[in-house]
Amino acid sequence: MKFTNKHPRPGSDGIRPSYLNLPCDSALAGTLLADYLCRRFPYVPRETWLARLAAGGIFDSQWRPLAPDAPFVPGGRLFYYREAVAADEPEIPFQEEILYTDGHLLAVDKPHFLPVVPSGRFLRETLLTRLRLRPELQDTDPDEIAPLHRIDKDTAGVVLFCRRRESRSAYQMLFQERRVEKSYEALAAARTGMALPLHIRSRIERGHPFFLMCETAGAANAHTVVEDVQDLGGGLALYRLRPISGKKHQLRVHMASLGLPILNDPLYPVPLPDGLPDYAKPLKLLARSIAFTDPFTGEKRHFESRRML
Repeated sequence: MKFTNKHPRPGSDGIRPSYLNLPCDSALAGTLLADYLCRRFPYVPRETWLARLAAGGIFDSQWRPLAPDAPFVPGGRLFYYREAVAADEPEIPFQEEILYTDGHLLAVDKPHFLPVVPSGRFLRETLLTRLRLRPELQDTDPDEIAPLHRIDKDTAGVVLFCRRRESRSAYQMLFQERRVEKSYEALAAARTGMALPLHIRSRIERGHPFFLMCETAGAANAHTVVEDVQDLGGGLALYRLRPISGKKHQLRVHMASLGLPILNDPLYPVPLPDGLPDYAKPLKLLARSIAFTDPFTGEKRHFESRRML
């Protein structure tokens, strides 16, 4: 049976439902669905699955709620809404600002500490979920709002979203073909005598623990240009950075590799103990601007963050 990624039911409180395709294994036909879910997700207690089924929180492909004794259906599809890891999901006390919107595009100025999409313990307190609930964005289907790129939750600045599913590929192609110009600003220790522009090329791969990135041997897959440095006094400088590639944590890793870790970085060069975020010490990294030619209108687009480091 062929499925599309489009789900038949709108999001709940701005949160898009997740789905799970069941394997086409006839040997499992008629066995308990709950047994399969426990094997598929061994870190989720059986009691949790049974409680969610009993509460009508898991649905078949026709959006009919499934009971705790529901049978496994080979090749079927389940829909469900992700639950926050903790019931007391922290509220992020900073607001996003919409810089621009039309029928296709949405440019947003993201605050520090706010994740772009649901991940880990963050489900509702994410930029995507907030945008889907904004009253001024209900003139099109808010469930179709999707990020065109991402920045770390620790980073503030400009993020682009697409408002229509059918428009998404045209904008994504701009990023794939590197026809989008992005400029970042970062605060770090001052260094004199740096020859500019400084090109940093290296290979960045997932490190250990899993949430860290690290430089490794091999062909370069990450490229950053340090375009300008402004001495601010007091041992600090403002660096203007242009990422040519878009690897996770790229700017943070490359600045740390220069011996110039970005001010207040909780991960690089050495991760700090996990704990409550210190809202008085945001990572001093800002996605200052983004520019490109709009694929639908041919207009030159330029969006700039109004935030300051």
